[in-house]
Amino acid sequence: MVPIDRVTGELERIAPLRLAAEWDAVGLLVGSRRASIARVMTCLTLTPAVAAEAVQTGVDLVVSHHPLPFRPVARLTAASATGRVLLDLMGAGIAVWSGHTAWDSAAGGINDQIAALLRLEHVTPITPDEVYPLAGVGRAGAAAAGTTVRELARRAGAALGATAVELAGAADRAAGRVGIICGSGGDLVADVAAAGCQTFLTGELKLHEALAAVEHGLAVIAVGHHASERFSMDVLGRRLAEALPGLEWRPSSADTDPFAWQAI
Repeated sequence: MVPIDRVTGELERIAPLRLAAEWDAVGLLVGSRRASIARVMTCLTLTPAVAAEAVQTGVDLVVSHHPLPFRPVARLTAASATGRVLLDLMGAGIAVWSGHTAWDSAAGGINDQIAALLRLEHVTPITPDEVYPLAGVGRAGAAAAGTTVRELARRAGAALGATAVELAGAADRAAGRVGIICGSGGDLVADVAAAGCQTFLTGELKLHEALAAVEHGLAVIAVGHHASERFSMDVLGRRLAEALPGLEWRPSSADTDPFAWQAI
């Protein structure tokens, strides 16, 4: 058994919480600081199915990317899905920790991992952090000369396990400098363009955000929110287990993408 403060301390060394957005809910969200941890499960989203899996497999801590609870709750009852999940976890003595935007932005975090999978060069944060200069919001780096947006999209889809990708803008031009924002990146279109990027890779955008990106001269690759982040939770789990020998880690098998592409 490992004291929970030692486990969360290692998680926060990997993904410093100061990197999280001001609006985010990160760190230990459920559980006692006096607990000890033997088994950890990682997931992207703490759905009812994932919570049931955590209870059934007897884990002590769920490390989820997306926070639960995310917004303050006025009452904790079984009348809501969030309430039922939290009551089930608390009843089983299972704690919850979330890194969310801190893990997105960390050095070696999600956006860095996507840049490495795409073999981008000269990668830097789009907005560097003042304390951790290798960390910060998003990443930008150069695709290999001659790589087109379409080719980069195929590479991203294959590397991230996406069944399909969405493209906006000119897909057959050179990818050039590529901006990366995992998850939902639509509110950072202007930042990506200001960083001198020609291509914007993200998980998902709304229609008007994709149109704005094209108006900024960007080609867009959207690989899906789940695909852009889920893979990294296995990376985080392995890093945690390697840093704390004796801690048992497993990825959730119930953590699946709610979307599926259907050919018509």
